[in-house]
Amino acid sequence: MAWRDWPAGWLWVAGSWLLLLVLVLLVRPRGSRALQGLRRLLMARSQRLLFRIGYSLYTRTWLGYLFYRQQLRRARNRYPKGHSRAQPRLFNGVKVLPIPVLSDNYSYLIIDTQARLAVAVDPSDPRAVQASIEKEGVTLVAILCTHKHWDHSGGNRDLSRRHRDCRVYGSPQDGIPYLTHPLCHQDVVSVGRLQIRALATPGHTQGHLVYLLDGEPYKGPSCLFSGDLLFLSGCGRTFEGTAETMLSSLDTVLGLGDDTLLWPGHEYAEENLGFAGVVEPENLARERKMQWVQRQRMERRSTCPSTLGEERSYNPFLRTHCLALQEALGPGPGPTGDDGCSRAQLLEELRRLKDMHKSK
Repeated sequence: MAWRDWPAGWLWVAGSWLLLLVLVLLVRPRGSRALQGLRRLLMARSQRLLFRIGYSLYTRTWLGYLFYRQQLRRARNRYPKGHSRAQPRLFNGVKVLPIPVLSDNYSYLIIDTQARLAVAVDPSDPRAVQASIEKEGVTLVAILCTHKHWDHSGGNRDLSRRHRDCRVYGSPQDGIPYLTHPLCHQDVVSVGRLQIRALATPGHTQGHLVYLLDGEPYKGPSCLFSGDLLFLSGCGRTFEGTAETMLSSLDTVLGLGDDTLLWPGHEYAEENLGFAGVVEPENLARERKMQWVQRQRMERRSTCPSTLGEERSYNPFLRTHCLALQEALGPGPGPTGDDGCSRAQLLEELRRLKDMHKSK
């Protein structure tokens, strides 16, 4: 039986024994080479296993909710007005309002300004989202949840209780709190003039969805609410899938139009562009975008949205098919042609380098 299927109690027991074993090996005096080799092997494997056990506890037990509540309290104290200054976009009868929540998350309100109806995307802080609803003078009729992690779904309970007719949408594969209306790939949610299509993008979680607001009804650009799949110059971690799974999900997004606006789930722009400069230092599009982002962040302005056309020019995780990126990384773990397997290997290498860059 895989560790994912273990009951929570057994996960506690396994994690405790593994941690004890690692501590014993760390504090014991150095012995034979065999013992030293065993210590290194166990450390490497235990690090990953401990993370997996912790992740399972976060997503499957009440500990995850307690951790989220602690995050929420700290963020409210540190950023009483939000971590960034929101910059809404108003189109022909449609408004997209970013709501900065927690330490770097974004929730969103999508508003039909004529019908005064609103849809919330990933409302992790119900207080902040409710304040925006009241300020805009709209009625919340739907919540779109990209995935189950508490920093994206933590407000579902309070908002759905406060707004009795509010529907909670998301993937039935993801265990989303207070889900009322399960969605599958290509399902459409209609609210007033808003036509929002769900696209299955597994990898970060098994049931991760992104939401595409169709721009045709209001004669404006389409808007992609990408959760933890895609960020400005970055992509999410693969917690519940393989590199091939994540690559397929990113390719789903690559199939959308260049003028599609990207509204991500986190404010990671400056950090991500810094890493992109490591792997492609000669990329002029990245350099221009970095200068703009730095000006924005100096004034604590949000950096969303970008466009998918921009992202194709500097986001390394969307450029695994580009010869320039392949040459910049040098010899990798395998061939770097256009086939899915080699691009997936390149995606894994980018993630490994990103983690190293972040730890410096």
